[in-house]
Amino acid sequence: MQTLVDIDRGLLAFFNGSDSLFMDNLVVTLTSGLTWIPLYLSLLYVVIKNNETMKQIMLIIGCVCLCIVISDGVVDFLVKPLVGRFRPSHDPLIKYSIDVVDGMRSTSYGFFSAHASNTCCIAVFFSLLIRNKIFVIAMSAWSLINCWTRMYLGLHYPSDIVVGLIWGSIVGFSVYYVYIKSYLRIHPDFNYISSQYTSTGYNRVDSDVVLIVLVLTLLFAIVKALVF
Repeated sequence: MQTLVDIDRGLLAFFNGSDSLFMDNLVVTLTSGLTWIPLYLSLLYVVIKNNETMKQIMLIIGCVCLCIVISDGVVDFLVKPLVGRFRPSHDPLIKYSIDVVDGMRSTSYGFFSAHASNTCCIAVFFSLLIRNKIFVIAMSAWSLINCWTRMYLGLHYPSDIVVGLIWGSIVGFSVYYVYIKSYLRIHPDFNYISSQYTSTGYNRVDSDVVLIVLVLTLLFAIVKALVF
């Protein structure tokens, strides 16, 4: 166990902090949920644009909410208080030796990462929903970027991130299973054969909107880090 703890701390030292004020500003922006509001709105746009009835749209919105409730609820209300593992930023053994940006230490307990779990379950659910290779890569990258920011800021150990990703994947796949069972009762036709649409009926051009918003958000974060 001590060996695993040492490996965890060694990996954290690799990802944690830097001597760059630009990187500090960039990571603070990227780790904020407010930064990604345009991405969430673009996902909503794709859902509304590619579903014919309000019942279908509300089913997807409900499933996304279910993802977050299960993912975040289990982490923050069950696992963190029960396990009681300190974040690196609160760990008495290393909290003064890690890089902390602008005094950002968050709450006391960090096992496991809600950021990793929440972003992963959203990425998995929408990847299964839309079924576009580039979109899947982009959403996976978005989740991993959020994971990296938490280690950079010293708020999570790598093991917190790994377990968060595993739990997020389980939640994303499970909720999608619930979604597809419910969807088939509403709309039995599911397979689409067209170069314009994915296998689940989503317009490829519409999914590109999400990619554009994601890129623009990253550019915004870079510019903000340079200016401020």
